[in-house]
Parts: sequence; C-alpha cells; structure tokens
Amino acid sequence: MVILGIDPGSITTGYAFLKKTGNQVQVLEYGTFHAKATKNLEDRLVHIVSELEERLDHYHPDALAMEGVFFAKNVKSALVLGHIRGAVLVACRRRGMTYEEYPPRVVKQAVTGDGAASKEQVANMVFARLGIAAAELPLDATDALAIAWTHANPAPLAQALVKKKAPARKKKASVKQWKDLIEKMGGTVQ
Repeated sequence: MVILGIDPGSITTGYAFLKKTGNQVQVLEYGTFHAKATKNLEDRLVHIVSELEERLDHYHPDALAMEGVFFAKNVKSALVLGHIRGAVLVACRRRGMTYEEYPPRVVKQAVTGDGAASKEQVANMVFARLGIAAAELPLDATDALAIAWTHANPAPLAQALVKKKAPARKKKASVKQWKDLIEKMGGTVQ
C-alpha cells in the first residue's frame, strides 16, 4: 500500500509518500509544494494541485492521510486552508484513493507518545522511526511524514480517536405517539 501524507497550507504544503509492505515502511519521497505568496489563491491552488498530480500519477497511492481541521483564530485563514484541503481531496478521490484525517494531537501521540509534543520533537522522532537522516526540512514536510507514518502504523488510541461515529439510529415513532402528536396539534384521530 502506498500512502500519501499531506500537511496542507496555502503557501507551503507538505507531502510524503510512504510504501507499507507488511510491517515495513519505506520512504518513497517527501518535501513541500511551495506557491508564491504574491500570487492569488486560485493560482496557488493550481500550482499546488498540479505538482501533486504529477506525483500522484508517478506513485499511484492507495490512501490519503491529511492533517485534520483545527480551529483557527483567523476565519479567512481557515477558509483558505479549506480550499487547499478540498482541492487536494478532489485530486486524490478522482484517482480512487481512500481518505482519513488525523488531528494534530493524534499524530503527535502516535509518533512521539506525547500529544503535546513540539513540531521539532515530532520531526526528530519521525526521522528515527522511518530510518532517514535528520535534515533541514521545512516542518510542513516532516509533518506530512508524521501524518503518513500515523496512517501506516495506527496505534490503538489513534484508531479509536479517528474512527467515524456510526450515524445515530432514528427511533421510529409508535402509532400511539403519532396519535398523541396529532391530538396536541388540534387534530382528531379515529
């Protein structure tokens, strides 16, 4: 299975491609897509998605793992990030990839054992876990590696935290409940 990890950003988006075979995880490629801040949002989206699509067509990943939504203080920033996330998700779904998102705290917990770890601690631990030499990388790239690693090696706690809730079953109203409701509304029941 090939996994794509994404740390979305409107200027710098981190990405990582990992291949999992049994218990072995191999790093295929990682880095960042950088769009110029001086360009408008539409052009940044096109740039990021175009670079992503080249790699999607090269690696043919099976799964997309992306950092989950967090609450931003700046509404405009949150909306822009939503555009990036949506564009990445569409590009990946068009290729039949599955999708899972992991909140930052879950990724930190899975990689370091501490849900409050710093980005630098996550970077150091992900390099150690993946057996790659520590490098001066943008934290967006190391975050993407951590997200992909979390998907490849879900800890029981991480699995429990990201499982989607089953929809609540609607309780069917009984005939008596319907009759009572109709009478309360002024209707008559025979």
